[in-house]
Amino acid sequence: MMDTLPTIVMLLGASVVSVIIFRSINLPPVLGYLLVGTVIGPHALDLVGGVSGMQHLAEFGVVFLMFSIGLEFSLPKLYAMKRIVFGLGLLQVLVTIAVVTAVVTALKLSWQEGVALGGALAMSSTAVLTKLLTERLELDKAHGREVMGVLLFQDIAVVPLLILIPSFSESPERMATMMALAMLKAVVVLSLVLFFGQRLMSKWFFIVARGKSAELFMLNVLLITLGLAYLTEVAGLSLALGAFVAGILISETQYRHHVEEDIKPFRDVLMGLFFVTIGMMLDIPLVLTNAPLVLGVLGALLVTKFALVLGLSRLFGSTFGGAMRTGLWLCAGGEFGFVLLSEMRHLQLLPPIILQAVLAALVLSMLLAPLIVQYSNQIVLRFAASEWLMRSMQMTQLAAKSMNTEKHVVICGYGRTGQYLARFMEEEDVTYLALDLDPERIREATAAGENVIYGDAARHETLIAAGVSRASVLIISFSDARVSERVLEHARQINPKLPIIVRTLDEKDLDALLHAGAAEVVPETLETSMVLAAHALRHLGVPNAQVREHFRQTRIGRYKTLRGFFHGESDLEEEAHDSDEERLHSILLGEGAYAVGRTLGELSLQELGVEVTAVRRRKIRALEPSPEICFGSGDVIVLLGTPRALSAAEERLLKG
Repeated sequence: MMDTLPTIVMLLGASVVSVIIFRSINLPPVLGYLLVGTVIGPHALDLVGGVSGMQHLAEFGVVFLMFSIGLEFSLPKLYAMKRIVFGLGLLQVLVTIAVVTAVVTALKLSWQEGVALGGALAMSSTAVLTKLLTERLELDKAHGREVMGVLLFQDIAVVPLLILIPSFSESPERMATMMALAMLKAVVVLSLVLFFGQRLMSKWFFIVARGKSAELFMLNVLLITLGLAYLTEVAGLSLALGAFVAGILISETQYRHHVEEDIKPFRDVLMGLFFVTIGMMLDIPLVLTNAPLVLGVLGALLVTKFALVLGLSRLFGSTFGGAMRTGLWLCAGGEFGFVLLSEMRHLQLLPPIILQAVLAALVLSMLLAPLIVQYSNQIVLRFAASEWLMRSMQMTQLAAKSMNTEKHVVICGYGRTGQYLARFMEEEDVTYLALDLDPERIREATAAGENVIYGDAARHETLIAAGVSRASVLIISFSDARVSERVLEHARQINPKLPIIVRTLDEKDLDALLHAGAAEVVPETLETSMVLAAHALRHLGVPNAQVREHFRQTRIGRYKTLRGFFHGESDLEEEAHDSDEERLHSILLGEGAYAVGRTLGELSLQELGVEVTAVRRRKIRALEPSPEICFGSGDVIVLLGTPRALSAAEERLLKG
């Protein structure tokens, strides 16, 4: 152990430094891990000769990655995107494999090598592209939906490829038997686990969650993940398949997001170790000696995948510019390509020179991916003449619709909320113009005579063409706070005096949106509660005028009395997403509590970012207590703040 400890410390130190550097230059950390592996590997400094079993430990990184993919697996989501996923996504993988197989067989290699290599090259980076789509706010655009659909199918396609590739190392007769047997085993295991597992998983997790122990919950997740992985390995299948099934089972429970957050540290660390071992495979002297071959593979990969995706996207009805964007986003390689290459190396399916060339080309393509995406718009506008024409036509159509309108309402987003708003405007004879990015929705709505047009509300020129400078009100009807802030910024530049009303899901983005320039922010959950209360109070005989005045004061106070709520077991899913969201927390002051005998002002809880919303004393509840209130033993103090701030405040109240 003492012999290997310095090497492990060196490995961790190098990984930390490389990830910091790669994150600072906005490149994926996976490239940092690959670099570390390359430098310390047997083909460079050879510093890890004494670390035994590291390759086996790294395999668990793939297990947890497949588990995460299973967690994201959703039948409703697949059904909603079925045309892209099982149309464009399926064809992209199959055609890429077919093209690579044709090239490989022409080079006098076997078709099995072609299929395995084609599967590896067909993959794109889910982690990198999803992050870029989110950062660039392009998830809901046409090319964004196509990219996500193709990535979703690629993630699913890894599972059968991991089952099939091991059979390629056998003789043709045995290979057919092994493939058939593997498929039969997969069907039997999946059927049994999914049929019985879905019935048991939710109940089992409920029993575990009742223990209210984070340690127990984490142990249970590891048990299910590794247990099912072991089960599939015993059945003669891969560890990754069992982990994928475990993820699918847990995705059907209400604990999915909580599990995802708990498993993330294990997944990221072990995946990092896996990519370090991939980097160790890279033979830099051999790659440099054969640099023309590596660059040729890289160029062929980027150009071929771009051309294939462009053609297939056009086949599915995309514009030339939109298809170009999708092709540019998907042309580089991805992390699952490394997973499949590792399997091929283990089985010795490919000649070393080809394996090294493909591995180096995948690494270089992932380095280039963010750069290609960054300049994708300029590339499309340079080569797709129709893109300029389309943008010009969109702006012309927008300007034509808004040209003769003044004091109109601009509605950003024509989903369900936007359409309901438009109906109210029509009933009051108020002119409106709606902007949306869903071509099918726009086609249906315009055919019905509604005043909606294609346009990205987050773009400055779109808002100008929509006549925001002459509008009386702008309404943002979607609930994405980041996009709303961009719309607010552009609208404020065009018309600083324009009242802007913004919809948001809850109160956590309220202050940020008000600060960005919104005249009114409507938190959906709070307003729903108020409407329910209005109906209940009316049935209880409370005068309507009194209810309206109460709600008016609540809105004037920016929903201060409604902010935060007490979290319980049923909020595990929300906690995974909103770990920094403000919440309410009650603290009982015992005899020896530090706060007993001290005033609220003396405790200075506001310095910790916490607000005291109420104090309960002998069954009497005081809302918004004054700083002069002196606490006594038995008081219950209700605090509002983030979990971290609440923890600090509780420490001060009880211990000083």
